[in-house]
Amino acid sequence: MPRAPSVSPATGLPVRPEYLHTIETNFVDNAGRTILLRGVNLSASDKAPLDHPSQVLDDFWESAENGGESFVGRPLNLDDGSADIHLARLRGWGFNMLRYVVTWEALEHAGPGKYDYEFMDYTIRVLRKCKEYGFRVYIDPHQDTWSRYTGGSGAPYWTLAACGLNARNITATNSAIVHCEYPTAEDPNPADLPAMIWSTNYGRLAVQALFTLWFAGRDYAPKCIIDGMNIQDYLQSHYIEAMGLLADRIRDAGDLLDDCVIGWDSINEPFEGFCGYPDLNEYPSEQTSTLKKGTFPTPAQSFRLGMGKAQMVDTWTFSVFGPKKGKQILVDPKGKKLWADPSTEPGGVHPKWGWKRDPGWKLGTCIWALHGIWDVESGYVITPDYFRTSPNDTDREVVFLSDFWKPHWEAFGKRIRQSHPEAILFVAPPVFAPPPPISESLLKGRCCHSTHYYDGLTLLNRHWYWFNADALGILRGKYGSHLPAVKIGEKAIRQSLQEQLGVLKDDAKILGAYPTIIGEIGIPFDMDDKKAYGWTDDGKYKGDYSGQQKALDASLNACDGPNTLNFTIWTYSPDNSHAWGDGWNMEDLSLWSPDDLRRKAGYRMETGDSSSAGLLKKVGDSAATSSLSLSTIQAIQSGDGASKISRISSLSQWENAYDFLTDGARAFKAFCRPYPIATIGTPTNVQFDIAKGEFKLTVRVRSEDKPRPEALGRVKSSSDSISSSDTEDDEELATEIYIPLVHYANDEVIARLSSQDQADDDKPKSSAASQISSSDTIHEITSELNFPPSHDPWYLTLSPKVSISAPLSLSVSASQGRWAVDGQILKWWYPVPSEGEREYTIIVKRDGGAIKTVQEESPSVWAQLWATFCPSLTV
Repeated sequence: MPRAPSVSPATGLPVRPEYLHTIETNFVDNAGRTILLRGVNLSASDKAPLDHPSQVLDDFWESAENGGESFVGRPLNLDDGSADIHLARLRGWGFNMLRYVVTWEALEHAGPGKYDYEFMDYTIRVLRKCKEYGFRVYIDPHQDTWSRYTGGSGAPYWTLAACGLNARNITATNSAIVHCEYPTAEDPNPADLPAMIWSTNYGRLAVQALFTLWFAGRDYAPKCIIDGMNIQDYLQSHYIEAMGLLADRIRDAGDLLDDCVIGWDSINEPFEGFCGYPDLNEYPSEQTSTLKKGTFPTPAQSFRLGMGKAQMVDTWTFSVFGPKKGKQILVDPKGKKLWADPSTEPGGVHPKWGWKRDPGWKLGTCIWALHGIWDVESGYVITPDYFRTSPNDTDREVVFLSDFWKPHWEAFGKRIRQSHPEAILFVAPPVFAPPPPISESLLKGRCCHSTHYYDGLTLLNRHWYWFNADALGILRGKYGSHLPAVKIGEKAIRQSLQEQLGVLKDDAKILGAYPTIIGEIGIPFDMDDKKAYGWTDDGKYKGDYSGQQKALDASLNACDGPNTLNFTIWTYSPDNSHAWGDGWNMEDLSLWSPDDLRRKAGYRMETGDSSSAGLLKKVGDSAATSSLSLSTIQAIQSGDGASKISRISSLSQWENAYDFLTDGARAFKAFCRPYPIATIGTPTNVQFDIAKGEFKLTVRVRSEDKPRPEALGRVKSSSDSISSSDTEDDEELATEIYIPLVHYANDEVIARLSSQDQADDDKPKSSAASQISSSDTIHEITSELNFPPSHDPWYLTLSPKVSISAPLSLSVSASQGRWAVDGQILKWWYPVPSEGEREYTIIVKRDGGAIKTVQEESPSVWAQLWATFCPSLTV
């Protein structure tokens, strides 16, 4: 029986050539090759409307109360040519997968049942553009801490009002930290928002209440009835239908399913709210995935704050040694309540949104007091373990994943399958949690385990340290104390990260023999007080992304090795800026930034002022926080210094492909890495050493792994043996390996770029060789390189799938077979055994040594220690 069946396990229908299978723990193409999917999230920018990044307070509440804003234009401008340049860049980096970010707010911001079909049609246009560039896509219904109006992203504003909240009092009651109102709504200075403090909203009242109502309103809030249904059903039914309508639109487009859009993620990073909470008078003493930073009230204190009562609450900091409890401070809402006044709904009907609230749901009072959990007058918590068990079965402790998350996932998956019967359903449980078992009758052979991983120490402290810890092991109780979890030295850190990713991969076995994708992984680029932006040390380190490169390489190396994981990096933000990062809660994880474009004679990227006054301007007049378009590239005129718009309409603005792929990219040597795109057999070990420029791939090949070219719609060769030396290469299927130009370009390309005016980080050191070498090859390997005529501009070699042809400098050694190079793809042919299995290895080096940059010299151990413990001093 072939590895890739000819009929769908979901529908029983014959599969089309572009079909992607999920079998034997891998993605497999229709010919039977193992496919590795690697790409990015497009995009963090999608969390907010075009002209309203999270730092902007102007019209924030007013527009929400009037029905919100359109998200058309997120993530790409389709009208000015910039979309093609962004997608060409992503494809040129070797990516073949996009996790496409869509929020519920973008679909239904105008009110319950009022859908933004213009945005849906715009999304179809963007997806078609992604298809042109050969990307596979899975849709990400994204949320962070519920909504923009509770300091995150996701749900529309009206959901807060439906749950009985007065969102304007969220900041005053410490119920969430909202970026544009930080630290206070009366005197905001959003530029001072501490790193990652937004995630503490998961431990604050608004988000805890909203997610409890969303997942378990029927159990824990039976009095919360709206339009004749429990709030849980009201919220979930609207969300599922909004996403379902988008799925319908994608289906009706007629040209996107399966060959481009392969499936849907489940709701991003779901949160349990209060479900299973043991004691409302305390927060858990052990470290959990909910970050403690800044003020951190207990649930009981949050209840009282939500009713306008002042509380003395603990404060926390997060250091290199983890969370640390600080002093208590007074938080005083001055009588302001989180809960909406009854006057906002005359007669129980909302004048704007139209729902009718049940008389038993009395506004103006905390819903948990309404259900008898605590007493408002005394502040006493009557039932501190209310959420530990189900009210319908007080003898059994609830299990959030199986009791509440799984039923929602099943309902969502069924609706998506109505529109897309062949959809791969990506199973995304809460962060670091293994999934619960799910019936195969729902998975139907079309499933992928979708999980996230970040190096928490680097993410929280914005620094790459010489030590780290096994965070996943700590959270899952692997260690009796935290000390054994500490890892010292880069080798130990990298090994630990790889082991942690291996644990997450093993979680997929709970679902079955399905693949795993790391849906989010990445690092912050504003490390060390934005040193790489030239904001410290008189600009001495401007352009120096060496720390970021080490951190990102360590994370992505963890996906390599024996794990051979699929991943989509967080994130690519077309309108990233040094001042505001990705335009959301000061997060700055984009692989590319217009602020990192090299200064050239003909143009520059206009960015916003870094001063507080400039940063707080309305976005409409700031290129730094508007959607990147080619019209924001300014031509610099000589003489009077005046500038005028100069639209870049083609890739001709870049000297060569290497120039294009590296310009504006950050730590590109870490993320633009070789990997096996399609493998005859199974890749069992992937190794890439940045310092040496050395890639090594080991594959296991079984007799049943013989590919079927005809299954891809290709004409089969007269010889069906892929080991036959007289078969034309283009008629055979090969193992295809992405060989990045940014690591293996020849000296001529590098030398031409080095002569330009550029940041020091991008000035490569030349090596001696400039030609392909096959001197190290064995077993009669031959090589081929077909370059375009030298007089043709480099960008004319780009096909819709962006096959970049440029001179490479390679030394290839393989244990068996032959190889050839086409653009940035190395094709490798080797025999498939007639019985049993074989193991083959290929090693790719840059002839002449790795391309070096001036910042890649490793600091001494003493310098690393000094930077850790004396960060304010320089050596």
